[in-house]
Amino acid sequence: MKKHFASVLACLLALACLATGAAAIEAREEEQMSITYEQFGAAGNGVTDDLDAIVAAHEEANERNLSVRVNPDATYYIAQTGKTAIIQTDTDWGTAKFIIDDSKVQVGQGHNLPIFEIKSTQASRAAAGIGPLKKGQANLGIALGYEALLHIADANTLRYIRKGVNANDGQAQQEVIRIDKDGNIDSGTPIIWDYSAVTSATAYPVDAETLTVSGGMFTTIANQAESFYNYHHRGIRVARSNTVVDGLKHLITGELDHGAPYTGFVDVTRCTDVTVRNCTFSGHKFYPTQREGGISQMGTYDININNATNVTFKDCGQANSIHDSSLWGLMGSNYVKNITLDGAVFSRFDAHMGVHNATIKNSQLGHMGINLIGSGTALIENTTVSGRRFINLRSDYGSVWDGEVVIKNCVFNQSNGNGSDHVLLGGDNDGTHDFGYPCMMPRKITIDGLTIRDKKHSLLYFGPKIFDGFGGIRLYIADLFKAPPYPYGITEQVVLRNITTESGRGLGKSLNFPRFWKVQVTRQ
Repeated sequence: MKKHFASVLACLLALACLATGAAAIEAREEEQMSITYEQFGAAGNGVTDDLDAIVAAHEEANERNLSVRVNPDATYYIAQTGKTAIIQTDTDWGTAKFIIDDSKVQVGQGHNLPIFEIKSTQASRAAAGIGPLKKGQANLGIALGYEALLHIADANTLRYIRKGVNANDGQAQQEVIRIDKDGNIDSGTPIIWDYSAVTSATAYPVDAETLTVSGGMFTTIANQAESFYNYHHRGIRVARSNTVVDGLKHLITGELDHGAPYTGFVDVTRCTDVTVRNCTFSGHKFYPTQREGGISQMGTYDININNATNVTFKDCGQANSIHDSSLWGLMGSNYVKNITLDGAVFSRFDAHMGVHNATIKNSQLGHMGINLIGSGTALIENTTVSGRRFINLRSDYGSVWDGEVVIKNCVFNQSNGNGSDHVLLGGDNDGTHDFGYPCMMPRKITIDGLTIRDKKHSLLYFGPKIFDGFGGIRLYIADLFKAPPYPYGITEQVVLRNITTESGRGLGKSLNFPRFWKVQVTRQ
């Protein structure tokens, strides 16, 4: 019996040794298949500048197609400028900390170069022989032979001619579309303009494999530059399609009573199919700056999205309060198609020079609310909005939404808290400015399930309204005598279901009744 027990014990010990040995071998193999910053001289002590080591580590990883992992207890300090670490392989920052010290960064000395760039191994390519093109066209008319995100532009046509303090002469007509190898255009990224000529076309090949960058606790010590529009970019640029950024956290410290703005700590540009999940961002202070048209409030978006399609922010939040009005809105975008917030807690969603199709669901938006310019369908579902308006159509770009708005099972909690002016759709367009495109409100608005928290209100409160004044009664009376040179299209139909107000007052059209009397409102 004793001999049998001893034999069994010996077998178990042998198996344990084999398992331990296998684990050790697996660990060594993992080490051999990955690169660390320490292998290239990173100190990780929070004092020594580690950027050179970080850049070199990623260069080696890219060349050998190895992943990058870091010391989970390290604090990597970065103050150097003028260099960018190119990420082309999976990277796991884990619980490591990164300090990006911008307190001494000088304008013109690499202030606008990202610290990291997630970049495709496939170079962008000029695409010749494209155009003219028609809005909604199904095929490009030419096969590139590979799947790509295509950026097209017509420099002879100007759009988004901005009005107001930040007025400008407009931008070249442009957009991004996703195409397959045969030139078929993804129906989710349709051509939204007519192009009599395509003066430039650049293809960005779509990577087949998913690249994942995960973890990392980043703290930016803010720059101390003068408050002018010298945008700093000292974060992470995502310029590769089919990329996931997971579990990153960004904090900001050292902000003074002045500073230059940033273009976004996470900057998604010229790519498609990007998911940012389980990440935390920070709102920044904003500063006044003198412009030709007056004083402009100059702010930083911690998230910036440009010329991209199919971008999703899933279960992301904000480190500071989404209701703190001393902080700028968290997120801005230009020329984006199919953007989704799902489970986001942000102070702001903002589409500057157009978004085509926006989905906001299971989210909370703070004091700067939802700011829209663009086309397609805007779907807001199971979301609480606490801005001045539930949706603000930006007046500096003509308050245009060429499409439909759908609001389902949402809560509107106006940020000023006194219920004096609860309005679902706000904006302004007096018809006197050429924005470079026809301007109109959403053709149809469907609201199915909305709670309006207006229990606290002023004595002159007559209940919430669907529309803001959009120029006021004065403009309506002026229109009777002389049509404006650039007419503004009014919503045709509103469908209302399951509307609840805490005040008990009903939802009306607008205080500017003459402007909206033709709008058909169906209450179901």
